[in-house]
Amino acid sequence: MSLARLTTVFIATVLFVGQAWAGPGLTPHTAQYKVKISVVSGQLNTELKKTEDGFVANHVIKPKGISRWITRGTMDVTSSFSDEADGVKPIRFQSVDTIRKDPDVDLTFDWTTNIASGTVGEEDVSLQLDGIAHDNVSIQYELMHDLLNGGPSDQYVLFDVNKMRIANVSTAGEKVFKTKAGKFTAVGIRHQKEGSSRITTLWCVEELGYLPVVIEQHRKGKLKFRATLVSYTPTAES
Repeated sequence: MSLARLTTVFIATVLFVGQAWAGPGLTPHTAQYKVKISVVSGQLNTELKKTEDGFVANHVIKPKGISRWITRGTMDVTSSFSDEADGVKPIRFQSVDTIRKDPDVDLTFDWTTNIASGTVGEEDVSLQLDGIAHDNVSIQYELMHDLLNGGPSDQYVLFDVNKMRIANVSTAGEKVFKTKAGKFTAVGIRHQKEGSSRITTLWCVEELGYLPVVIEQHRKGKLKFRATLVSYTPTAES
């Protein structure tokens, strides 16, 4: 066999092995949810877009109907992250929440120096990263990625106000949901930061790339937040 032929075979083999190891990836999409936050009803719009560096996810909650008389605020959070074989890696996280009146957050993850730095409200923060850490949005897509590729880990590290906290992850079994987007059998994935009374459960559906069709958040045993899927649309990569 000639050198040129050997080179071609070698390159083809490397490409095939690389594709085999890559595993299933996230699907760009838009989704809309019906939301209930305590006494406030609203709408959650989410979008996952492909970028040169990976993905950017934007989640926006706005009150609807008579809830606009209670609050005219919005919750607008954006997470940019790279997409790698072993999961997603946050690049930047931004949050503006005038519904709960939380301080604005703008955080950049520098994986060269392993420092996450930025601002929380009017305070500067600089946090040492000891391994991969996630923001409140990228963790959803990390869990989706891991469900697509064998299942989630028992623990992740999450950003919380001005520190990094370990979040413990457990499964909540399967449940059937009837939504405006259809009827689905979902697997429940719970995560809870150590020292926090807040438990978040994502009810994820395999045929939607493990997109959550229901998102629930309990605090001290009481349901404080629930989002139910209304529509889901895969989008073409640009």
